[in-house]
Amino acid sequence: MSGISEQDQVPAPMPVESAGSGSRLPGTVWALGCVSLCMDVSSEIIHSLLPVFLVTVLGVSMQTLGLIEGVAEATATMVRVFSGALSDRLGRRKLLAIFGYGLGALSKPMFAMAPGVGMVFSARFIDRIGKGIRGAPRDALVADVTPPEQRGAAYGLRQSLDSVGAFAGPLLAMLLMFASAGNFRMIFWLAFLPGLLAVLLLILGVREKCGVARKRHWPLQRAQLARLGRSYWLVVLVGSVFTLARFSEAFLLMRGTDLGLSATLVPLVMVMMNSTYMLSAYPAGKLSDRLGRNGLMICGLLVLVLSDLILALAVNPWWVLGGAAAWGLHMGLTQGLLSAMVADASTPELRGTAFGLFGLVTGLAVLGASLLAGSLWQFGGGSLTFYGGTLFALCALLFFVLSKGTVERDGVGDGKR
Repeated sequence: MSGISEQDQVPAPMPVESAGSGSRLPGTVWALGCVSLCMDVSSEIIHSLLPVFLVTVLGVSMQTLGLIEGVAEATATMVRVFSGALSDRLGRRKLLAIFGYGLGALSKPMFAMAPGVGMVFSARFIDRIGKGIRGAPRDALVADVTPPEQRGAAYGLRQSLDSVGAFAGPLLAMLLMFASAGNFRMIFWLAFLPGLLAVLLLILGVREKCGVARKRHWPLQRAQLARLGRSYWLVVLVGSVFTLARFSEAFLLMRGTDLGLSATLVPLVMVMMNSTYMLSAYPAGKLSDRLGRNGLMICGLLVLVLSDLILALAVNPWWVLGGAAAWGLHMGLTQGLLSAMVADASTPELRGTAFGLFGLVTGLAVLGASLLAGSLWQFGGGSLTFYGGTLFALCALLFFVLSKGTVERDGVGDGKR
């Protein structure tokens, strides 16, 4: 085509995914949500039991647990920058998502076969590489097929369906622990099945929108990154400060164990967290499309402060369950909105790169937060860890309030871009 120097255009959008005039969300958003649901069932069956398995069966320390969780989660978010850029370069996102979900599914049997912490670390690493590969292309695909005025609802729906899986996974883990008399390895084998179903649903149920520009140049170049603009980098900064205030959920599980929950019942912590996450994510996203994102973000940070305080002051498992429920509400109020803000602040041809870079910076924050949480626990116990979380959450709240005016001037927090 004449007059095109930076991008090669691929065929026009398929009519089924281009409809944005009504209030109904595109089918691909629902399909991606169901894929996330199945994979989260698979992952959370393992993750809700893994900290207890590592500490009680394999005998690792809390500091080692923090290292494993921090490196694993940081790996996932750092890999996103390359998969996101590659999805922009190719103009295709579904293939990368299939590869990422496939890796996640194939890692599950490794947990069951692990003779020691080394293989668990490898399995967790491969699983999170898969998550990193799929994350940015999937999130960019949601924005590709959704009109701007529905992005909050779209990301909220995907997060909500994702958290249905995150709710069902620990519940299944608890039931399977009862049924198998605490056979961790058998349960880890069974976790492979919903992961395989997620890959099949992605292959058969997701229709990628054509018409996404393919980059002629590699997006991770200074000239290309400069096109993201100030508003995008402000969202990245806000997201990284938020992430410093929220370390790995593995510490919620260990807080339950610390205060008397048995290995069989400890998945209840994740059930409580993900039930409130599930119920709040979609309404929060939909509300942000009407009222703007910033007020809900402030509410979410206030809820995180409350959650950390409850967990720091906890004297029995009931307090832990209450703190976990507040933690999930915080997630529902903030996580989908951060994704919508990244989409608001980025252009379609650099959207995968934008989500990937956001994941890189927040991944480094996750690593730092989890290592610090493990060290605080090793030094002063669970209460000190969550008092530290409270302090970071208050700092994040102050930072966002001070930067809110800039966010609003750039039009990112109003949900209209």
